[in-house]
Amino acid sequence: MSLASLAMYVSPPPVQEATRLFWGALGARIRTYGLDAPEKLNDDVRYDEAWLRPDLLFGQTCGYPYVQHLRGKVQLVASPVYGLPGCDGPLKCSFIIVNAGSSAQSMEDLRGMRAAINEPGSNSGYNLFRAFVARHAINGRFFSSVLETGGHRASIDAVSSGDADVAAIDCVTFGNTLRFDPDRVAGVRILAETAKGPGLPFITAAATPAKDLLILRRALAETIADTEFADVCDTLSLRGISLLGDADYERLAEFDRDAVRHGYPAIA
Repeated sequence: MSLASLAMYVSPPPVQEATRLFWGALGARIRTYGLDAPEKLNDDVRYDEAWLRPDLLFGQTCGYPYVQHLRGKVQLVASPVYGLPGCDGPLKCSFIIVNAGSSAQSMEDLRGMRAAINEPGSNSGYNLFRAFVARHAINGRFFSSVLETGGHRASIDAVSSGDADVAAIDCVTFGNTLRFDPDRVAGVRILAETAKGPGLPFITAAATPAKDLLILRRALAETIADTEFADVCDTLSLRGISLLGDADYERLAEFDRDAVRHGYPAIA
């Protein structure tokens, strides 16, 4: 049996439930085309372990890990198009957030403050954040300290509670939280937006045959367009897909290189 894993956007609870329902519909459609798609998402395999499983039929990864170490080891299926603020087709930014009571009006006002990141392997919480800060850094430093929270929601909480002064939050995560868990973002405000880059691509194993890849793309587009599942896709803010290639994701690697050129290889 093949593996399906969609663990990147699974909160708040309405989004988690819609993700489950979405796979139920997509998996069923894939099976009508003759592929052995699992009926349920696999919640037992850690999200980043699923990416390199040889039996991965359908998954979703972050663009930064893709350009760092997944290229050539997985295949891009498609990039989702989300209908939330900060999104532009398959491109999306991160929102630079501060505490709602902060007097900061620009990034320069945050020099020497405390930053929160979700993890260094994240595009939205780290790579785009670092690229935004790099031009302001002096001798490789801008912040007084950096707190690694382990997740975007935890970073929002850190800024809201005062444990950190600033964080970069994926605009899709922020939009989902604003829609379905508004109290969580009530204590923060958006200060700025980072540059945009391609969003979190759907992927399949490197060994997936070309004909099966075409089926995955067709089934994905048809499921999103199916009016029967309009409510599910609306909960996910999922509007369509875009067939981006490896060259499109190179932009994220360029953000990485640009930060290094500015003498800011790590958020500090």
